[in-house]
Amino acid sequence: MPARKRPEELRSHRWYGVGDRKTFDHRSRTAQMGYDKSDYAGKPVIAIINTWSDINPCHAHFRTRAEEVKRGVWQAGGFPIEMPAIALAEPFQKPSTMMYRNFLAMETEELLRSYPADGCVLMGGCDKTTPALVMGALSMGLPMIYLPAGPMLRGNWHGQVLGSGSDSRKYWAELRAGTITENDWEEIEEGIARSPGHCMTMGTASTMTSAAEAMGFTLPGAASIPAGQTGSCLVKARASWRSWPCVRSVDEGTKRINPGLCHGRGRIVIHPALGARPSRSAVNSF
Repeated sequence: MPARKRPEELRSHRWYGVGDRKTFDHRSRTAQMGYDKSDYAGKPVIAIINTWSDINPCHAHFRTRAEEVKRGVWQAGGFPIEMPAIALAEPFQKPSTMMYRNFLAMETEELLRSYPADGCVLMGGCDKTTPALVMGALSMGLPMIYLPAGPMLRGNWHGQVLGSGSDSRKYWAELRAGTITENDWEEIEEGIARSPGHCMTMGTASTMTSAAEAMGFTLPGAASIPAGQTGSCLVKARASWRSWPCVRSVDEGTKRINPGLCHGRGRIVIHPALGARPSRSAVNSF
């Protein structure tokens, strides 16, 4: 059994427990947020870094999922604080989300550094959000666990399965060749993305979340649970329970991470083992 941290050993003790004038400020403003001192005193503060945004359909369910994460933190005896971060919406952001990946990594690191966080739960999934969140949290060095958004439901067009990205290119070529009509194309447009969640094909998003799982940043199996399934809700809550003992133990929970897979060569090994996207995007994203 690892040694258990005392309340005064928690990083958040600097904000809430030292008894100086700034402690008064922090406590009074926390009361302004609607919390009693008993809600946070002596408890680990768990930052929930949430990349929800109206412009990111891959994370459309994160408003609800964040509440499930908070429930898990409360049940485990922690104090959850949700913090928004840039969404990096692959379907909309131009010229490329790759230009903004490091912005999210830096934002994640500095959110965790500048606020009273003892550990964190990272909520992402759309392409570059996974490496950005993980890199930022690792740079900060706090106990962390990553929660993948999960893939969306597969698309459907007159009983035919539609896959994100791949079938949009396929049927665009069919439209240009004259083998489908404009009406067919509009029906495909309406049926290819039917629920929240990132691309359900093995593109960059699933490659990144699967790599994160293989490296030990998620609960086992978390990367493959569809965004709309009840199991996704349970994983969010259970991940919160798991984050709490990592924060409470002196070893900072680092034993969960597989160091042999965290360097560049290890990640490259993961991708073909998964049958994942062997693209320049996949290699460069992490």
